Amino acid sequence: MKNILRSCIFAVMAIALLPAGTLAQERRDKEQTYVLEHPYEVTKITPPQGKKIKNVILMIGDGMSLMHVYSAWTANRGKLFLDNCQTVGLSKTYCANKLITDSGAGGTALATGQKTIYHAVGVDPEGRPLKSLVDLAAAKGKSTGLAVTCRLWDATPADFCCHNIDRDAEAAIVADYVNCNADYVFGGGAKLFENRKDGRDLFAELRAKGFQTPRSWEDLVTIKNGKVFAVPYSVDTPLPADRGDLLARASLKGIELLNLNKNGFFMMIEGSQLDDYGHFNDLDLLMQETHDFDRTIGEIYKWAAQDGETLVIVTADHETGGLTLVDGDLKEGKIVCKFSTGGHSGVMVPVYAFGPGAQEFTGIFENTAIFDKIKKLLNL
Repeated sequence: MKNILRSCIFAVMAIALLPAGTLAQERRDKEQTYVLEHPYEVTKITPPQGKKIKNVILMIGDGMSLMHVYSAWTANRGKLFLDNCQTVGLSKTYCANKLITDSGAGGTALATGQKTIYHAVGVDPEGRPLKSLVDLAAAKGKSTGLAVTCRLWDATPADFCCHNIDRDAEAAIVADYVNCNADYVFGGGAKLFENRKDGRDLFAELRAKGFQTPRSWEDLVTIKNGKVFAVPYSVDTPLPADRGDLLARASLKGIELLNLNKNGFFMMIEGSQLDDYGHFNDLDLLMQETHDFDRTIGEIYKWAAQDGETLVIVTADHETGGLTLVDGDLKEGKIVCKFSTGGHSGVMVPVYAFGPGAQEFTGIFENTAIFDKIKKLLNL
């Protein structure tokens, strides 16, 4: 018995002495199984037949590849709202100085039409600020907005509103939102808007610029017009199972307010936490977030189909986790997957389009072309 106990102690000690990278590699080498116990219904959504484009909604699944989409499709028994798209293209994601990009450079390409260096947000390779689709749409008299499930100093939302050569300069990045041209912002990260080391209260500064700053969903839902900067959470929004359909509700609330502008609007919506769970190599949470993003896509497609003058584009900034579907069962909603990295990989990512102008998004193109196409279609 003593020998067995001693062996167990030595085994635990040996594991504790292994480098963290070795443990992470062992996790990646293991297959993970996920079954969606309660699949959700997916309806057919017919896109509008008109040609006028008044509004554009850009939806970004952070780190979402074709493998994420196909795995989620399999888990939901062969159904996704995303399938209602009319056209599909492929986007090349490399950045100015690296083949494998990050959300800073990848999102900046989508937001501004220029490739930049790894870890930069909203600036060119020399650190000069770039104008984003938010800026250009606002200059044309359109309303603009963002809705994300992450902290607002995270790279993707910052790419559309902020400017910094280093995405890790979080406090400085958040301060840029005070001068952002967005009319509606929803996300997390309240802890860097107040009680700051520099003594600034960014919520007070935003209110001085005409923004309403609701700190809860209950407060946000009562607002009927005007500019809104809603940050109900200290850091990220809750996990997918805890927050319910929050991303869909926050997105539709933004659309409700932005659509009051007769000139139309541009909005960016992000399924942010796909990236986190890809980094963590956590298949369960990754599928929860992907399905939440797909259900949000369904709500946006439904709204756009009724509106008739809204183009919806769904894409990603890069792939995260090197996800591979290695086995599964379509009838059971079972997937068996492996991850190849705790970082990003270099695959092209899909681009889906729904609504007037969708035909412009077929083929293989640079990620910067998504900006170019939106700019052209909205006459920015």
